[in-house]
Order: sequence, then C-alpha cells, then structure tokens
Amino acid sequence: MARIGSLCVFPVKGLDGVTVDAAPVTDAGTLAGDREYALCPPDAPPVEEPGDAVEWAINGKQSERIHALDAGFDPPATLRVAGETFPLDSADGRTAAGNRLARVLGVDAELRRRDPPGFVDRPDAGPTVVSTATLQEVASWFDALSPADVRRRLRVNVEVSGVPAFWEDQFVGPDAPRFRVGDVKFHGVEPCARCVVPERDPDTGDPLPGFRERFVERRSATFPDFADRDAFPHDYTLTLVAGVSAGTGETMCVGDELSVVHT
Repeated sequence: MARIGSLCVFPVKGLDGVTVDAAPVTDAGTLAGDREYALCPPDAPPVEEPGDAVEWAINGKQSERIHALDAGFDPPATLRVAGETFPLDSADGRTAAGNRLARVLGVDAELRRRDPPGFVDRPDAGPTVVSTATLQEVASWFDALSPADVRRRLRVNVEVSGVPAFWEDQFVGPDAPRFRVGDVKFHGVEPCARCVVPERDPDTGDPLPGFRERFVERRSATFPDFADRDAFPHDYTLTLVAGVSAGTGETMCVGDELSVVHT
C-alpha cells in the first residue's frame, strides 16, 4: 500500500530540512514552511515583486561552504547557528540570523522571508516527491552512501513508502496518471534535473569522485519500463517535481494513503 513515509520541509533555503508529522498545503501548492527564508544579497530586488526571486537566493549551488554550517531548527521557526538561537518569525531575529549566517559564510547577505511559494526553485509548482525504494536503489550504486545519505543529498519534501523504485517517474509525460492523498490531488510537472549539490557530502561540501558519471550510468541502466522515456531530458534526473491540482488548504500527514488516478 502506497503511503506517505515521511514529510520534510526546509525552512531556510540551502540548510538542512526538518521532518514533520503533518504539513498543510499552501494556496501556492507548496508545503507550509518550505523554503520560507533565504539568504539574499542586500541589493537583490524586493521579494514582493513578481518574477523569479529564487535566482538571488544563496544556497549550495553558489557556495559549498553552506554544507559545513553548524545549523538546525528547534522548532522550525527558531534557527540555531553555532550554539546561538534566532527567532525567524520576528524581523529582529531574521536580521540577527542573517548577519550570523553571512559572517560564517563570508558573504554580504541578509535573511529574507517570502510568502508562499517561498524560495522554492519552481515557484509555479509544488513539493518534490520520491519513493523510499528509489533512495535505497540509488544508495546501492555507491559503496560510500546509505539511503539516509542519499535522502539528505536529494532534499525532497514527500517520501512515499510501499511502492517500487522510481515509482515517481510514471507521473510525467502526455499520458501520465496523477495521484492523490485524501483531497489533495497531484500531477507531475517535470522530473527534477539534479544540480551539483547531490554530488557533495552534506556535512562538508566535499564532492564524491565520479558521482555524476556513476549516477548517469546506473540511472540509464535501471530506467523503469512504466515511465515515459521521452519525458526525461537526460539521465541526470531524479525525483518528481509535482503540482497541486486541487486540495490547497488541506493537510497531509505521515501514514496517509496515496492512490494513482488514471484520467
């Protein structure tokens, strides 16, 4: 039986995520609290303006030093950096947190908040999705990685248990089915093209030699028969970028059943 195995949000873009038992779906189709904050250069345009504010956000794509940050969340609205705590739900707290992060990273930046969809890479889409079996399969390609390591490298919102590896691949393409969790209905937007981040150790930023080459080789060899190969631009893709067709405002919980809908 397909179920939500875990839910994860990433309060500050580029930092580690927080697992949650339940996550409301915002009116923008994202999970509440996901990529709500981001470090941005002081001269970046105001995030309230239309357009792609995400391109200004500083994350692992721009700085490998972000991986080595001693940072976490307790609860998600409180950021911990090197033993100090900062309340992100206040302007003063965000200013102090941004100054601390900027000093540690050696950049000129400030911490900003953006209403949903926040600073997700695809502001017109919803959460990312992967199966637990996919994480296990990818981990088997590398002697040095466990499924938990792969999970941290891929940084996905919704993990699905009780399904085969690459289950999420079936939801892209012109004839792709959809899936639902209770009253929340999802469609596939695109397979997620991976960046440099999955190649790096999440704690140090050190690259794993030969990661991309090995990944592409095994991804090609294990591509599932049930997916539309033409919907994938290349083999350095993994996980699904999903969109929410209906059910914004609803809450998804770990353990909820998923069903595939053929239309």
